[in-house]
Amino acid sequence: MTFENSREFAKQLDAQDALAKYRDEFNFPKVNGKKTIYFTGNSLGLQPKSAKTYIDEVMNDWAEMAVEGHFFADKPWWDYHERFSKPLSKVVGALPSEVTVMNTLTVNLHMMMVSFYQPTEKRYKIICEEKAFPSDQYMLQTQVKFHGLNPDDVIVEVKRREGEYNLRNEDIIAKINEVGDELALVLIGGINYYTGQVLDMKAITEAGHKVGAFVGWDLAHAAGNIKLELHDWNVDFAAWCSYKYMNAGPGSVSGIFVHEKHHSNKDLPRFGGWYGHNKERRFLMEPNYDPNPGALGWQSSCTGVLAMAPYLASVEMFEEIGMEALFEKRDKITAYLEFIIEEIAKEVNGNFELITPKNLNERGSQLSVLLHGEGKSLFHYLMKEGVIVDWREPAVIRLAPVPLYSTYEEMYEFGQILKRGIQTK
Repeated sequence: MTFENSREFAKQLDAQDALAKYRDEFNFPKVNGKKTIYFTGNSLGLQPKSAKTYIDEVMNDWAEMAVEGHFFADKPWWDYHERFSKPLSKVVGALPSEVTVMNTLTVNLHMMMVSFYQPTEKRYKIICEEKAFPSDQYMLQTQVKFHGLNPDDVIVEVKRREGEYNLRNEDIIAKINEVGDELALVLIGGINYYTGQVLDMKAITEAGHKVGAFVGWDLAHAAGNIKLELHDWNVDFAAWCSYKYMNAGPGSVSGIFVHEKHHSNKDLPRFGGWYGHNKERRFLMEPNYDPNPGALGWQSSCTGVLAMAPYLASVEMFEEIGMEALFEKRDKITAYLEFIIEEIAKEVNGNFELITPKNLNERGSQLSVLLHGEGKSLFHYLMKEGVIVDWREPAVIRLAPVPLYSTYEEMYEFGQILKRGIQTK
């Protein structure tokens, strides 16, 4: 499509948008009495209006039934989490039995490492990406120390080439082959939080398996954003948060994937708990742990229903829309935003460098733009004008136009505000 940098053209795109009605399903923060242009759904998604309804339902059941809500609420609490398996399996490309929700993201990554990082004298190394999100770095370091090992000896970081912002898939695969039979685990972010780069998860997973390692993925920025085929890619495990593109609220419950090939292996180490025990025999209060079949066998604590309620509201919206419709708008609106940025750069003679890959297969809804010559004052100007963006040093703004609630006219308007901010500094 040939784009135009005009409000009229942007409005035409909005008029043709099959997802336009869903914008009204979200609450927007306001600046100076006006809805913001919200570009930080890659950090915290907007609140679905239905989230309050779902939370109120649980609160009312608690008030009216108390403990009986576990079994007699409209959505009984004791199996509340099982409502996620089928719709989330469509989001991440899995079998329903391979998916459940529990805990929060870093806790779940720790739980997965209990099962899938079992270092031996020969096979003990872990491959991750350079400058992974700090929580992943801390998680890996402390897991390694838990096993009595030195992180400097164990953790192998794949580095970016000199002068490049993005990792090369071939460099990751080459490092996997180099470490070879010393490699126990590959654990990488499927999308880099800083640049928005999507890695070739299928090829990297295959490479890890060829040398005998387990392969897991942190999908914090991927779930609800890009096409995932975790089952077909033969991924061993994955975990993701729900509060970014899936709009479940701050710190809300996380999702996990465990491939069905591991489900029958009850000897896999895991940190068990009452809710991971055989559901059909749970109330017999048996002394020995017998894990549930499937991903449900990695549960431990009882269901955090209040934390899950807003996630369920969002998941049901995703199921109604379907992932392909989201992907179609994602690509179009992100391309339009890229066009607008390039046009504004020409108009102000600015040096704007897109550090997110241009290839649509290597990016999702996020564009990270390095604004050479611009300082943080521009970020503050955008925020004051009602454009909610994310700033990363030295001069990167991360922009995430979310298909569910972003409009093409907002992309145009952002361009005009960006131009004024640069011209009036």
